[in-house]
Amino acid sequence: MRAPSIPAMLLAAGRGERMRPLTDATPKPLLVVQGKPLLQWPLEALARGGFDRAVVNTAWLGGQVAEMFQSIFTVQPSSNMDLSLLDQERPVKTMQIHYSHEGQDFGGALETAGGIARALPLLCPPPAGAATPADGVFWVLAGDVFAPDFVFRQADVDRFMASDRLAHLWLVPNPEHHPRGDFGLAPDPGSVGDTALALNLPDDDPHQRYTYSTIGLYRAALFAPPWCDIAPGNPHGVKAPLGPLLRAAMDQRRVSAALYTGRWADVGTPQRLEQLNALQ
Repeated sequence: MRAPSIPAMLLAAGRGERMRPLTDATPKPLLVVQGKPLLQWPLEALARGGFDRAVVNTAWLGGQVAEMFQSIFTVQPSSNMDLSLLDQERPVKTMQIHYSHEGQDFGGALETAGGIARALPLLCPPPAGAATPADGVFWVLAGDVFAPDFVFRQADVDRFMASDRLAHLWLVPNPEHHPRGDFGLAPDPGSVGDTALALNLPDDDPHQRYTYSTIGLYRAALFAPPWCDIAPGNPHGVKAPLGPLLRAAMDQRRVSAALYTGRWADVGTPQRLEQLNALQ
């Protein structure tokens, strides 16, 4: 019997200030990259991997995102699809999408950790009669990153669930606009495959850093004490970044990572968007 599918959290609530004026009337996740809305790329990749549930958070012009993708998203193999990317045991299927409308509920985005905490009841529904979300596992990825070669694999989920880690991140070589990177990597003697420990390196540490791709696997426990003090479901709309939670967990050797070397771009400026579209 195959393992049950886990949900994915797609972060799509940002204002996209650096993308203005393109984002004045269009939310950043709906900007077209190589013929598709940016958010459609990860949704299709998740579906190819056999993952059938997603939560999308929204704020700026969030109604447009919900109107575009609705509550059901279906991917059909096309003539130019790389069939090697398909999970043969988890065929392409229909995905169910829920929305966490931060702009509608709180007047604006709650930042990364605040947004994930808000969406936890949708990602990990509380057991019957309980008020606290279950301690589940889910994907997290940014809706404004282009990574068409990334493959969402159940094997990675299984390996993560068998570990004691709170998060598993995919890091990428540093792009020109982020030369110092974010986190280091260190061998993990107890790991399997290409998994390493993610390191929270001091600013003056000379070791190589890599950039967080914004793709990762997470446990709900990272968004509860002692790592996070936001109330379950973030009912008060607390704004909080994700970085401090990850760094605290790294200091306790609770975050693993792997290096991803496929195509990847942070679509953060009109110039980068133009460059990507020129590659079609």
